[in-house]
Amino acid sequence: MASYAFRLLNVFAESTFGGNQLCVFEDARGMDDATMQALALQFNLSETTFILPSEHATARVRVFTPGYEMRFAGHPTLGTAHVVRDLFNTGDTLSLEFTAGLVPVSAEGDVWTLTAPQNGGLKTAPANLTQAEMAALLGLNENDLLAAPVWIDTGADQLLVALRSTDAVRRTSPDTAHLDAWPESSLERKTVYVFAFDPDRPGRVLSRYFFSKQGGGVAEDPGTGSACANLGGWLVANGHALPAQYEIEQGEAVQRPCLLRLKVSADRAIQVGGKVIEIGRGRISL
Repeated sequence: MASYAFRLLNVFAESTFGGNQLCVFEDARGMDDATMQALALQFNLSETTFILPSEHATARVRVFTPGYEMRFAGHPTLGTAHVVRDLFNTGDTLSLEFTAGLVPVSAEGDVWTLTAPQNGGLKTAPANLTQAEMAALLGLNENDLLAAPVWIDTGADQLLVALRSTDAVRRTSPDTAHLDAWPESSLERKTVYVFAFDPDRPGRVLSRYFFSKQGGGVAEDPGTGSACANLGGWLVANGHALPAQYEIEQGEAVQRPCLLRLKVSADRAIQVGGKVIEIGRGRISL
């Protein structure tokens, strides 16, 4: 019987029970794809990661949701880096190999920062939905939208919708009866990231991330690093003055407050950061 060690962490967490939950398996050698997928479903967190040896980086990482494998994801990158540093005594600078490419990661204490892969450069695409159609799918009014919805890809393509106010972000309520009308990503996933710049707090953004669940319905993610990176891509695509720096609040509606740190350099490098808190360890026998 094989035994595998795992750790439980909260990422983008400013307090013990904030952040986005993550399970990290310390050494996945000997596991096949089906086992990794089954373990992700067993833990039933938004993502579970598996650490493997790499010839190109400090470690190779595979990322699974309860339903499928991902090429790249933000909070799993930061949480896994936190574990890799402890396992391999790497210091505060390391790199992780994902299917989407190599991702540099660095830390100041327990605050980790990744640089989005952007292999092949920033990718954007129209959503092929009018603002009125998008608003209806989100339970909003057309005038709540600041701009047309757009696909952004800095490692994982997602649909971004800029809203005019933080109130509109809080009012967003996706219409689950019309999930068939939601546009799909290149990986046939239905997701949407809504956000608004806070006029009362310069440098702050309020965001929410929704995705269709296996078996139907819509779930909300507490803190989404890949979408935060895509917000950086949105700034670049819309000609925002660079360098730029924002703090992104997410998770309020699901009682898992997250704080994500976004930086876009003058040369368009996109960095996403947040605090990682380890809350437990264990072993599982298979």
